[in-house]
Formats: sequence, C-alpha cells, structure tokens
Amino acid sequence: MTLFRLARAVADAFPETLIAVVTATGLRGREPWPATTAALEELEALLADGSWSPADENDPRIEAWHAVYRAFGTNPRRIRPSVDALGRRLAKKGALPRINPAVDSYNTVSVRHGLPAGAFDLDRVTGDIEIRYADGNETFTPLGEPDTVENPKPGEVIYTDTTDVLTRHWNHRDAHRTRVTADSARVAFVLETVAAARDEQLLKTAVGDLRALLQPHCDSSTAHYLSPAHPDTTA
Repeated sequence: MTLFRLARAVADAFPETLIAVVTATGLRGREPWPATTAALEELEALLADGSWSPADENDPRIEAWHAVYRAFGTNPRRIRPSVDALGRRLAKKGALPRINPAVDSYNTVSVRHGLPAGAFDLDRVTGDIEIRYADGNETFTPLGEPDTVENPKPGEVIYTDTTDVLTRHWNHRDAHRTRVTADSARVAFVLETVAAARDEQLLKTAVGDLRALLQPHCDSSTAHYLSPAHPDTTA
C-alpha cells in the first residue's frame, strides 16, 4: 500500500485543493480499449466541427491553476499546468497523442473536463508519496530523458516519494521512473482542482468517467480524495 499525503504547508497555502486518487489494479494495457479510442475520437471530432474546444487560459479552471503557479514562483506561460499544455496541443494539432490506453484515458478525461490529471506506476514508487514544497535538494529525471537530472527550485510544489521527485511544478511534468506503460499493472491516477468550492462536482464526474474507461480493463479500482481536511489517503 502507498500512502498519499498533502503537506500541511501546501494545504494551508491552497485551501481549496482537492485531489482524487484513483487506484487501478490488474490493469491490462496490451488489450484493445475501444471505449478510450472512441472517447478520443469523439473529442477530436467535436473540436474539428467547432462544437467544442478545450479550456484555455481565459477559462476559470485554467486561470485558477495559473494563479497557483504564480503563487509558488513558476511562470505559467513558460511552464504550463498539464491540462493547459495538453489543451493547447490538442487545439493546435487537432488530435491528442496516443501513448498507451491508460495514459490516453486520463488525457481524454483531463481535457474533456479541464482538470489536470496524471498517473504513477505504483510498482515503481518507493515508500509514500507526498505533495509538498521542494527544498532545492531533491532530484528529478524528466519523462523521456532518463539520463537527465534536474533540481526543483526551493518553494516549487512537487510530488515526491522516498527516492526522488515524481512531478515538477505540481503537475507540469512527470518523472521517467514512475511513468505508466502498457505493462503497468498497478497504477494510481490523480485528478486535481485548486477551486474545490466551484469544481468539486466536476472533479467527481471526471473520476467517474475515468473509472468507466478503466473498469473493463482492470481487476478493481478505488477512488479516494485528498484535501486540507483529509490530507492522507492510501492507494
């Protein structure tokens, strides 16, 4: 079991934080996921005919994340929240990347609902996971760059386990070590808002959508929530 913990300092600074942790076990990433494929294609078709577009930086959901990034010292127009970057990519290219079914599922849910999402292969995580401020001594190896080592700046919000950093700038970029692949069997997905008073129900709807995509292709899934009032949960 892996404990997720929202550090008190982060919870106090961002009191409307609500993070859903969806844990799926027995994932089967090498079989077809037709519902995920259909969901991706539906979003792309809606974008193409002009009846839908992803949330941009003028949307309150993205604005809230930009404000949080600025608060911990990151320029959100240079280093964008994940949902902002993914939505911009979709709007520009007209399509989302196809990585593997689990990643494609959370990417689809993320842009559909305008909420950041990510995932960790729990079999590659060491110890517990904490969302906290960096002290500047941590190390981070970016996704796709296994020979690169970075040091988050002091005060940057990070996800980290007992080995090193799992995500920089809260949700901007994931680490290479805990990336989700087609062979990942035990995965923790996270979906996030920093405006829970407004978006709690939206987040819970997104969780339901993600679990519906996962359900045919895993043995079980659970959903738990981190907040300032409930800063710990087990995946």
